[in-house]
Amino acid sequence: MDDLDFSAKPASRPEAAAQAARAAAQVTAPSPLYQPALALEFFRSAGTVEEKPAGKPIFSENEKAGGLFSKGARMYLLLEGEIGLMIQNKFFGVIKPGQVFGELAVIAGLPRSATAMAKINCRLLSLDEKQFHAALEKKPEFALMLMGTMVQRLRESIARLGAAGKAQGAPAERSDILDRKTLASLRGELAAQEPAGFPAGKLIMSAGAVGAFMYVVLEGHVAISVGDSVVERVGSGGIFGEMALVDRAARAASAKAETDCKLLAINRTDFLGLVKAKPAFGASLLKSIAVRMQQLAQQLAQAQS
Repeated sequence: MDDLDFSAKPASRPEAAAQAARAAAQVTAPSPLYQPALALEFFRSAGTVEEKPAGKPIFSENEKAGGLFSKGARMYLLLEGEIGLMIQNKFFGVIKPGQVFGELAVIAGLPRSATAMAKINCRLLSLDEKQFHAALEKKPEFALMLMGTMVQRLRESIARLGAAGKAQGAPAERSDILDRKTLASLRGELAAQEPAGFPAGKLIMSAGAVGAFMYVVLEGHVAISVGDSVVERVGSGGIFGEMALVDRAARAASAKAETDCKLLAINRTDFLGLVKAKPAFGASLLKSIAVRMQQLAQQLAQAQS
């Protein structure tokens, strides 16, 4: 790791386009929804204090979150110091005290898309997957805050993908985001609400519209489109439409039933109550958003290269 250069300038195009798309899933401008005090309470409730000397890597690009030879993924809250972020040994951003980073590997088991290294001596709080879920049981409201910051990044990626024109590659496939236990618990919690049926070809939601509901796919497949391009297909156990309930902004994409579908619609009041009362539901939503961030970043990199 001695050849990493924090003073390096960004790479030239087309390489820079692909790097920028991957970086979007790792760092962004601070969201107005982010609450440093809540993040500190969350990490303190179950986290481990770590010290990293200047030049010490926290994690490395392409490092896997799980598996026989993995170190076991951790997410971090920086207490003191400064962390540099790099892709292919090229510096692209910094983490300042009070910021959370590295969460995608813990939330969704994704490989690291960047290298993080201490620029100066650093003090951090870290959480592995087990500690993360323990902290979520104590502070479920953290899930809502983190969703807000992640949705901001996701919307930025969707906007860039729309500006880039037609998406490249096959649409991403999403299903089984909610496991059987969580799905059964969810249906029990909303037992008074009948699932809604949508025939093949029926428009479910439109980009730019106000979002009153998010949806859980119980049966069938739904196509998610940005502009004229289908970017995702959501199957049984998958979810969509949650972004508008998190930040109350307009729909970023359209959704149409590809086959006859049965969907469970969840309004914002029920959504907020479920996230606070059911930490497993909040964790599943975070995982879904994290996976979508990675998938859209890959599509954006292909479209811009």
